[in-house]
Amino acid sequence: MTATAPQPSLAAADGLPAGFRFGAATASYQVEGAAREDGRGESIWDRFSHKPGAVVNGDTGDVACDHYHRWASDLDLMVELGLESYRFSIAWPRVQPDGRGALNPRGVAWYRRLVEGLLERGIEPIATLYHWDLPQARQEVGGWAVRDTALRFAEYAGFMADALGDVVQGWITHNEPWVVAFLGHAEGRKAPGIRDWPTAIAASHNLLLSHGLAVDALRSRVNTPVGITLNLNPMRGDAAAASLLDAHQNRWFLDPVLRGTYPGDMVEAYERIFGPLPINPEDLDVISRPIDFLGVNYYNPTYVRASSEAPLGVSTFAPRGAVTAMGWPVDAGGLYDMLLRLRADYGDLEIWITENGAAFDDEKLVDGVVEDPSRVAYLSTHLEALRRAVRDGVNVRRYHAWSLLDNFEWEHGYDKRFGIVRVDYDTQERIPKRSALWYRDHIAAVRGGGA
Repeated sequence: MTATAPQPSLAAADGLPAGFRFGAATASYQVEGAAREDGRGESIWDRFSHKPGAVVNGDTGDVACDHYHRWASDLDLMVELGLESYRFSIAWPRVQPDGRGALNPRGVAWYRRLVEGLLERGIEPIATLYHWDLPQARQEVGGWAVRDTALRFAEYAGFMADALGDVVQGWITHNEPWVVAFLGHAEGRKAPGIRDWPTAIAASHNLLLSHGLAVDALRSRVNTPVGITLNLNPMRGDAAAASLLDAHQNRWFLDPVLRGTYPGDMVEAYERIFGPLPINPEDLDVISRPIDFLGVNYYNPTYVRASSEAPLGVSTFAPRGAVTAMGWPVDAGGLYDMLLRLRADYGDLEIWITENGAAFDDEKLVDGVVEDPSRVAYLSTHLEALRRAVRDGVNVRRYHAWSLLDNFEWEHGYDKRFGIVRVDYDTQERIPKRSALWYRDHIAAVRGGGA
C-alpha cells in the first residue's frame, strides 16, 4: 500500500485554507498498553511509573487504553467521528527495544497495520517519533544528557523511515522537548525523574540536536512533510518575569530550530545561575535544518511573577476565572496571540496545531453520552480563535484535538481525563462524549454535510 489513500474533499471552507484537516491525537505510552508483549523493551516511563509515589494512585501505562489490541475498532470510531487526520506516536522501545541495533519486526508490523488501517479508512497518518518513552537501555548509559542518544535517535528515525516511509504521510521528530528536558531532568516530575538543572540544559541541547539529525535522516529517505512539535505558552504578568520565562520555555526551542541561535538573554541567565553551558555552538547548523511545518501544542497562557525562591527567579500562578481540572486557565485568546506572534517573529511558517484540549471532571452519563459542556465550549472557542488567526494571515493547516481517548495522563495517572471519548478503564468501553459528537458535527458542517 502507498500513502495515497482516498481522502475527503478538502476545498477551502469556513474561513480555513484548502487542504486544512481536522483530527485528533494520542501518544503511545498513554494509550497502547501491551507493555511486555511482542518483544517491546522497557521504557523510562515503565520504570518511572512503577516507582512508588511517582504517579497518582500508583497508576501505570501497563494496560492504558489497550489500544494495541483494540486499534481496529478505535480506527472505526475515528471514522464515525469524521476525523481526517490522526497524530499518533511510535514507541521507540516497541520497535527497537534497546534503542540501538536491529528493529523488532513484530513492533514494526503493528505500526504498519495501524497506518494501513488509517489509510484504508481515508484518515491521514501523522507519526511522532518521540513522545517521551525513551528505551530504558538508553537511559542506563546517560539518556538525553549524553550526545550519543541524539545519534541513536537519528539512526532510529532512519530505520522508521525505511520501514514506514511509504505509508506515513507526515513525520514529527519530537513532542514537547521542553517537557522532556526540564520537567524530566530539572524538576523530576516526569520520567526519568532527575532533579538537576545543568543536566536538563544538556538534555535540551541533545534533544534539539537529535531533531536536526533526524530531519536529515528522514529527508534522505522520504518526501513527506517533516516537523517538530513544541508546547508554546504566551506569558502574562510581570513584564521582566514574563520575558525570562518566555525565553526559557518558548524561545529556547523556537530560536535554535527557526533561527539557528539560542536566545542571548537566556544563555546569559543560565550561565549566571548554573555556570558554563554544555552546548556545542557548531550543532546549531544541524538543529536549524529547514522544516516543513511547526507543530504547536497549546493549552493555556502562563501567568508569571518574580520570585526569589524559584531557580530562575520566576514563579507561575493561576489567575482568577475559569480553569480546567489541571488548574490551567481557559483562554482561547492565548492561542490567537501565540499564532500571531509566531508569524510576526518567525515569518510565514506552516503551522499544525498538534494538540489542543482540556481535562474536566466529566463523569456524568446522560442517555448514553457523557455531558461535557465545558470541553465543548473550550473546543469551540479555540477553533474560532484559530479561524481568526487564519483570517489575519497565519498559515495553519491542521488541528488535532487532544485527546481522542481518556488515557494515562503521566504523573496524574488516570485521574485526569482529556479525551473527547470516555474510556471505562475496567471494561475498556469507549463512550463518545458530547464534545466528540459536537466535533463530528462541526467537521461535517465545515465540509458541507450539515450538522
